[in-house]
Amino acid sequence: MIARLSGEIVHKAPDYMVVDVGGVGYQVHVPLSVFCSVPASGAITLFIHTAVREDAINLYGFLTMFDRELFSCLLSISGVGPKLALAILSNMQASEFCRSIEQHDIRRLSSVPGIGKKTAERLLLELKEKIHRLAPPETDAPALPSSPEPSAAYAREDALTALVALGYKEHQAQKALDQLEVDAQTTVEQLLRGALKLLSP
Repeated sequence: MIARLSGEIVHKAPDYMVVDVGGVGYQVHVPLSVFCSVPASGAITLFIHTAVREDAINLYGFLTMFDRELFSCLLSISGVGPKLALAILSNMQASEFCRSIEQHDIRRLSSVPGIGKKTAERLLLELKEKIHRLAPPETDAPALPSSPEPSAAYAREDALTALVALGYKEHQAQKALDQLEVDAQTTVEQLLRGALKLLSP
């Protein structure tokens, strides 16, 4: 069971990154919060949730232990798999998600693609006590400066792909991206942050 990885980022994409640890490259699925908070290369430490299936071993990485524990709690809820759990943590910071649970904010929870009213109610019912037992988040992961993309067109294409992977309809994602100011130095991270603000209530 892998619980933590410390190594060098050799590749990152909106939904995963490859971390080199002692010459071995580990592919780690990550939420957008991780993608937007780390540079394109350099040292990184990720807290890992290891999911073992008959046909695959998948690693899910987070910048804080609290985020990893929250991800594990989400997987314990009926109807919530890794893809939806990542979508939740991509659309909401851990602190915001916890506040939504504590305040019974069904509207905010339902705004995440893939979560309907029934799933939101299930999350409220089953997670309220579990969240209180978790170690409180120290702070949300700080955003580090992003490296510029070589082309704004490629940045937009990557941002669109990431938003669709999160569950947004392609036309919704395109409409949000169309509202953003873009120049040659615009990064994927900046587009994603801007689009998510427009897509969230």
